[in-house]
Amino acid sequence: MNDARGSRRTPAERSGGSGNSATAKEAGDRGIAELGRKLGENGVRHCLASYVDLHGIPKAKSVPISHFARMMRGSELFTGAALDGLGQSPNDDELAIHPDPAAVTVLPWRREVAWAPGGLRFHDKPWPMCSRNVLQRQIDRLAGHGLALNLGVECEIFLVRREGDTIRPANSFDVLPKAAYDVIGLLENMPWLDEVVGYMDGMDWEVHSFDHEDANSQFEFDFAYADVMTMADRFVLWRMMMKEVSRRYGWEATFMPKPYADRTGSGAHFNMSMSDVRSGRNVFGDASDKRGCGLSKLAYQFLAGVLRHAPAIVAVTCPIVNSYKRLIKSGSMTGFTWAPIFISYGGNNRTHMMRVPMLRPQIEGAPEEHKGVYLSGARVECRAVDPSLNPYLGAAMVLGAGLEGIEQDLDPGDPINLNMYELSDAELAARGVRSLPRTLLEAVDAFAADPLGKTVLGEELHRAFIDVKQREWWSYHNTVSKWEYDNYLTKF
Repeated sequence: MNDARGSRRTPAERSGGSGNSATAKEAGDRGIAELGRKLGENGVRHCLASYVDLHGIPKAKSVPISHFARMMRGSELFTGAALDGLGQSPNDDELAIHPDPAAVTVLPWRREVAWAPGGLRFHDKPWPMCSRNVLQRQIDRLAGHGLALNLGVECEIFLVRREGDTIRPANSFDVLPKAAYDVIGLLENMPWLDEVVGYMDGMDWEVHSFDHEDANSQFEFDFAYADVMTMADRFVLWRMMMKEVSRRYGWEATFMPKPYADRTGSGAHFNMSMSDVRSGRNVFGDASDKRGCGLSKLAYQFLAGVLRHAPAIVAVTCPIVNSYKRLIKSGSMTGFTWAPIFISYGGNNRTHMMRVPMLRPQIEGAPEEHKGVYLSGARVECRAVDPSLNPYLGAAMVLGAGLEGIEQDLDPGDPINLNMYELSDAELAARGVRSLPRTLLEAVDAFAADPLGKTVLGEELHRAFIDVKQREWWSYHNTVSKWEYDNYLTKF
């Protein structure tokens, strides 16, 4: 049960290992029965048999705890034709959810309910268009190299109040033009912050810090990394928790990346490293790195694969119209937006899409002080990610691209240790630096043209993603905005 602690498991453990034997099945059934019993003893009355749709939104059926074992065997069926991206018609048989026993989590803010995420199956075979199954395929592919991906997500959020067609910061006193790290803004929201951080730590997420971000009523939470599937689950659960708890305070928690035109947007930066499956050793670090980033050849290969496919990746990691109002050079009262706009990498440099954070071993102490987790272990950070993403699909795309870099021995070239925002177009061109897509339509076009999307998502989900996102773009484009009235109504 993931009530108090997360788990890091190998792909074989996730898929049940060699559990085809009757003995393994019996042991699994006993484990599920014991899990159900413990949940009941801890006051759980309902379980949410859940999958996550194309948009990253959790969907579920609520099952009484008395039927927990049936639920875990796949009793709960979903009509795939009712939702985007599942590729079914009304005449098709339903899809069954098979929850992951290691991911079952008691909701700390609603302790009578447990969340049970899992993968969809059709006639007892994994459904290829289920986003959790998409990520699992890439995890399995990586395991073939004897490696596992670790992921940390920097979670940013705005708290807002909606007043008609206008939104305002939840805290009406939070009006500083440069609000980053503001102590008063932090303390004034401490009751809410203390509550949600308590819930996160109650699930053993090990919150390292939280702060007031650059914009008004914007906050960031940093917590311990985990294996990529566990972190994707946690990110979905984090959004779900923030949404419900914030409404108790009369606010909306928004994961819209750019709710204010003149304020910094929200990111959900991916911090990634790989470990050897057998030893658990981080294989991304190399103190002898002549490029000065402290990275291994494997890490550079991974980095090169991500950079190669960056335009297609951001269609999934920055998946909504509003995402591209964050990915601009200016548009913040503090000057630069801090968002990436170039397909480039450097050391501890926040003007790149891919950053290599600074190592600080003197801060960490002995590994046992942090359960073997180093907060500043050798890793790469993808900054072209925002909190509106489906974390399973986003992580799968990044991992698939990185794996291509490893398998094809790609090299990203040398890091650029300059302020990318200050380089001219000619200087960028001379360095061979491309720009990220400027709109959702550009990103979706890049996704459609890049074979990576079809390789990672599968042909059916690839097509469904393109269709859904093209409709989203044209629905937006075919509206007339206040800006157009203000600029054009009486101009001519």
